[in-house]
Amino acid sequence: MKKLVLIFFIITAPTFAQFELSASMGIHFINSPSLYDYLNQNYASPGETIEGFNSAINFSGEAGYNLSSSFQSAIDIGYNIYSYTSSGSLGQYDLTYGNLLLSLLGYYVLTGEGYNFKFGGGGGVRFLSADESLPGTGITKTFSSTGFGLLLRAEGNTLLGGNIYAKIGAQVGYDFNGEPENNGNPIPNNASNENVNFNSLSIGVSLGVSYIF
Repeated sequence: MKKLVLIFFIITAPTFAQFELSASMGIHFINSPSLYDYLNQNYASPGETIEGFNSAINFSGEAGYNLSSSFQSAIDIGYNIYSYTSSGSLGQYDLTYGNLLLSLLGYYVLTGEGYNFKFGGGGGVRFLSADESLPGTGITKTFSSTGFGLLLRAEGNTLLGGNIYAKIGAQVGYDFNGEPENNGNPIPNNASNENVNFNSLSIGVSLGVSYIF
């Protein structure tokens, strides 16, 4: 009887790799209109205005589980870092923010000998924290917000050896980060008579490694 049970599990067990762990580093090009208007109207030097998409560093890690040979569900944790500095007659202005990105994703997977391609998307919660240092004050204030985001992603894995794969990825996403606050006070843009929001459209590319087993 035990031999029959063992044979049954061998026959019915999945023939595809079920788990994937990966880590990546990349660059995201971010367009955040409300934030850029605030910086341009209040702190940018003449001829140094911020326009279009600007770069931010991204670090990410992902854990995926193959529900079938062609579909994978995954949890992704990413972190974007963006900074801006300008100098004027009153001193230096600094703004740095980090955005923690937690997403649930679903992929359609195409697998071949020594490689796979994944296409999919999803969304999740966003935790943003921004430090602003105003010129001439010596004071740095921290503003934070909680929002959500959506993304579409494509990735390719190529076998390096054993269970280790080289990974390349590209994605596009939109994050609704809202208006970060410090003790209930948002960042005011007096030039436009509105509060600053950090909503952003992003396009990113990344390189990393995957462990598939």
